[in-house]
Amino acid sequence: MNASLAGIIHECIETKQYEHVYGMINGVMGLLESRYIDLLELFSEQEALNQLKHSPAMYLGSCRYKLPDVQDDPQTYERLFHTFEQLQITDFYYIGGNDSMDTVAKLSSYARSISSSIRFIGIPKTIDNDLMGTDHTPGFGSAAKYVATSMLEIAYDSSIYKLNAVTIVEIMGRNAGWLTAASALARTQCNEAPDLIYLPEVPFSTEKFLEDIRQVFRHKKNIIIAVSEGIKNENGDYLDSDSKYTKRDAFGHILHSGTGKVLETLVYQEFKCKVRSIELNVLQRCAMHIASKVDLDESFQIGQAAVQAALSNHTGVMMTFKRKQNYPYQIECTYKDVSEIANLEQRIPVEWINKDHNDITQELYDYLIPLIQGEVTIQYENGIPCYSNISHLRYK
Repeated sequence: MNASLAGIIHECIETKQYEHVYGMINGVMGLLESRYIDLLELFSEQEALNQLKHSPAMYLGSCRYKLPDVQDDPQTYERLFHTFEQLQITDFYYIGGNDSMDTVAKLSSYARSISSSIRFIGIPKTIDNDLMGTDHTPGFGSAAKYVATSMLEIAYDSSIYKLNAVTIVEIMGRNAGWLTAASALARTQCNEAPDLIYLPEVPFSTEKFLEDIRQVFRHKKNIIIAVSEGIKNENGDYLDSDSKYTKRDAFGHILHSGTGKVLETLVYQEFKCKVRSIELNVLQRCAMHIASKVDLDESFQIGQAAVQAALSNHTGVMMTFKRKQNYPYQIECTYKDVSEIANLEQRIPVEWINKDHNDITQELYDYLIPLIQGEVTIQYENGIPCYSNISHLRYK
C-alpha cells in the first residue's frame, strides 16, 4: 500500500498538476472525522519517499468501514462531498481490496448523480490476491515470498530430527488459496516440502487427508503440510466453524483461526506421532524485510499509472495488471470499470489444482514464480529496519 501511495505522490510531483495531495487518516472514516494530512509537505524529498515505499502496512492507516448505500444514508455522501468541495479535490484515489473497491464504485456513482467532476480511481491491494479483473494484486507477491521463505526455513528446521513428525502450516486465505499455493515455491533441489497442499477452492475430506499422510509416511518420516485457513468440508462448512465461538469482522467476514489446530488434533489421534501446527497469521502481510522487488516496483508503478488515468479524465475505474508473458515476465498497467469488479472474488482455477486436490499444477507454479523475484534493500538503524514515522496514527 505504501509503495502505491509513494507512486501517487511521486507522479503528482512530477506532473506539477497538483497544489496539494491530501492523505486521509484511516480512510473514508478518517475523512468523515476531518482527519487528513498534506503529503506533499511530508514527502517532498526523495529520501522520505523511498523510505515510505519500503515501509510495511499503511502509512495512512486503514479502516473497517463499509460505506452505506446512498439511499440508506445520503447524509454521509453529502458530508464527504462537502469536504471534497472545501479542499478543492479533483481526484480521489483509494487503495485496498474488495470493500475498498466497493467504496470507489459507490462514490463515483454518487458523483455522476450530482454532476460532480471529481475522478475516482481504485488501486488494488490485497495479499489474498482475490480481486477480479487484474492478473494479480500488489501486496500478494511479497506475502507469497514470505510464505515460501518461511516454508523453506520450517523444512530445514524440521529435517534435523529422525522421527515420525507432521508439521501443519496454516496460511491466510478465506475463500481463495493463492497464498497457500505459494508455499510450493519453497521447493528446491534439496527440499520437497510442502509435501501436501490443501486449498479452499476444492472440498476437503478428513478421511482423504489422513490417507494422504499415510501415503507420504511410506517414503519419508517428516511431513510438512500447507493448509488454507478457509478450507471447507464436503458440506461447505469451515473446519474451524463453531457457532459458539465464531467471530466476524466489520464487513461480516468470518475470522478464521484454528484450522491448523483442528488438523493437529486429528493427525495426533490417528498417528500418535509428533505433530505441531504453525499459524503464520499477520506476519504474512507485514514482513517488509523479505519483500519482493517485483511486487514493490509494480505497486509503485500502478500508483503512478493511477495519476495518469485521472489526468486522462478516467473515473469509476480500478487500475489493473495485464500479464503479457511469463518468461521473460512482462506486465502492463491498465484499468477496468470498478463496478464490474467490486464484491467479486478471484479464486484459483480448479484446473490449476491437481486431481488429488492436495497440490498445485505446473501452470499455477509458472504463474506464481515471477511475482516473488528480486530482493529489497531497506535502511537499518540500531540493528532494526528504519521505517516511516507513523506517530500520526496514534489516538490521543
